[in-house]
Amino acid sequence: MAKYTDEDIRNCKKITCKIAGEYLGISSMAVSVGMRNDLFPIGFAVKSEDRYTESWSYNIIGERLIAYKYGKINTVQVQNIEKSLDTIISKFEEMRNDLLFILSEDAK
Repeated sequence: MAKYTDEDIRNCKKITCKIAGEYLGISSMAVSVGMRNDLFPIGFAVKSEDRYTESWSYNIIGERLIAYKYGKINTVQVQNIEKSLDTIISKFEEMRNDLLFILSEDAK
């Protein structure tokens, strides 16, 4: 089993479940199942379905993986961060719409 350092993880272009598993000292299957069931707050597991098959894709975020390994991040923290980002994005969209309205009024 290969060992990855924190710097190796930071430099990876794409972190696979295999890499994450080796980094955490668990199987790649444990990583994929854990991500599917929202047990590992290290990224996102996305399910794709067509008429005959289903598949999963994984987006593992290096800094989240490193923080998780050292016990510095948990699911609640990730959910709070994502909720805060959603709020910020929503507020920016409101401001954008207000600005577009003001500019359209000025044009008249």
